[in-house]
Amino acid sequence: MEQEYDIIVLGTGLKECILSGLMTLSGKKVLHIDKNPYYGGESASISPLEELYKKFKTPGPPKSMGRGKEWNVDLIPKFFLSTGQMVKILLHTEVTRYLDFKVVEGSYVYKGGKVHKVPASEKDADASDLMGMFDKRRFKKLLLFALNFDIRNPRTHHDVDPHKTTTRELFHRYDLGLDVIEFIGHAIALHNSESYLDRPCVETISRIRLYCDSLSCRNTSPYLYPLYGLGEIPQGFARLNAEHGGTFLLNRAVDEIVMDSGKVKAVKSEGKLFHCKQLICDPSYVPNRVRKVGRVVRAICLLNHPVKHTHDTSSCQIIIPQTQLNRKSDIYISVVSFAHNVASDGMYIATVSTTAETSNPEKEVQPGLELLEPIVHKFVSVSNLLVPNEDGKKSQVMMGFPPKLKQ
Repeated sequence: MEQEYDIIVLGTGLKECILSGLMTLSGKKVLHIDKNPYYGGESASISPLEELYKKFKTPGPPKSMGRGKEWNVDLIPKFFLSTGQMVKILLHTEVTRYLDFKVVEGSYVYKGGKVHKVPASEKDADASDLMGMFDKRRFKKLLLFALNFDIRNPRTHHDVDPHKTTTRELFHRYDLGLDVIEFIGHAIALHNSESYLDRPCVETISRIRLYCDSLSCRNTSPYLYPLYGLGEIPQGFARLNAEHGGTFLLNRAVDEIVMDSGKVKAVKSEGKLFHCKQLICDPSYVPNRVRKVGRVVRAICLLNHPVKHTHDTSSCQIIIPQTQLNRKSDIYISVVSFAHNVASDGMYIATVSTTAETSNPEKEVQPGLELLEPIVHKFVSVSNLLVPNEDGKKSQVMMGFPPKLKQ
């Protein structure tokens, strides 16, 4: 007997599970199918540690790594701003019932061969060695402007048109030096390229405020990370989905996506037909509907020590701005540890990632790897960056978040 659903979701990556949970919560009849026997897809947390070595076809692990069951290694790690949209979705859906989060202990930026704490308050600015005395004053003035800015209240705009004034013009107005602009744009506003400088400043003002608001809630850093790894979040949304009548089919092959006059009609899985009005999927299920726009290189590093110059923190993010290395894209380092229940006691997991710009991606992350030495073991992967060929309005085949839910 053929079954009908409002929405079928293919893949159990973070985005797919969030969307599936939200749709089920809104009363939609949802079927979730995944070819893998586990949740998380490409963003899964691998456990035990033996599975990580097996995935990368490497012998090990050595006994010095502790018990394999104590490890949960994210393939694609991600930290969340504590007042950002992802956390708001988790609170709105009450998926936080199934998860425990811990604050990431530090936020750092690389400059001139050294790692520095990111200043995002007046107190931090006074103590920072990233800026001279005059730059500190100018930085604090910009920070005050961003924190008091209200898009609905022109009095807070101080003669700045947030939709016409570019970020470059705003920074010039405060007479900020290039070094200050660099860490504001990349380590606070979290832009990953220089193109933001010539866009309306309202975006950067909002990003600065989001970072500072997130930091004010947590003090040590603005970031949160789930205990037991990122893979806990897809599982949490899967439980939400099941609670509201959603159906999951794991470890199940997808034979065909059936189209009718250019619009999705059904999904055929192991000979069975499931009808739907809309399809949400990760790109691996529809290779003919996506195109490659770049590559990302990631190096997962297992350490037996905290990262140098981070005050022995058990977790942190380090950003190496592109201009420090004459690159077009930043390098990101995320560090978690036994404190987040993702590694054996005294052990750390640091992941270095960036957009590949050359034919030798592993060499591109070397500046990040040097900050982590000595490294017990390193696992390097290069994956394609894929984007949809069309917006899916006609075909009703969607990938990623709708505009209002973009991360």
